[in-house]
Amino acid sequence: MLHIFVDADACPVKKEVYRVASRYQLQVTLVANARMRIPDDESVVLKVVGDALDAADDWIAENTETYDIVITQDVPLASRCLKKGARVISTTGKPFTADNIGDTLATRDLMSQLRESGEITGGPAPLLKRDRSRFLQQLDQVIQYIRRNHVAESGL
Repeated sequence: MLHIFVDADACPVKKEVYRVASRYQLQVTLVANARMRIPDDESVVLKVVGDALDAADDWIAENTETYDIVITQDVPLASRCLKKGARVISTTGKPFTADNIGDTLATRDLMSQLRESGEITGGPAPLLKRDRSRFLQQLDQVIQYIRRNHVAESGL
């Protein structure tokens, strides 16, 4: 069954995921290091994995299957999930794909090196209204694509 996994600790688009998942009657698993409030809905589950480094990422990568959807900003996690056949979307709506993940990992590593050397300060830009809109559009497109092209052939 088509399933959405959310790297939930710092995810700013959880409400959008709930809304789209409800419309398509999909299961959602939020994976986090600590408890958080979730909707009172049987289709939404919270998996608390503890606070070990990368515990949430490891759990998602181990439990993701082909045609699942993963929502994350974590580029290494995106790469791991792509290798398992999942579709991966950033919280700004940018799809991670086999074609762009190599460049995205390289850029991430370069930016990390620059931050470590003191060249760059500050965090990520705030999520804008257009980012949320792009995220919703991308999530909807991915769900429709999977349903149209893979659900019938695999019996999902």
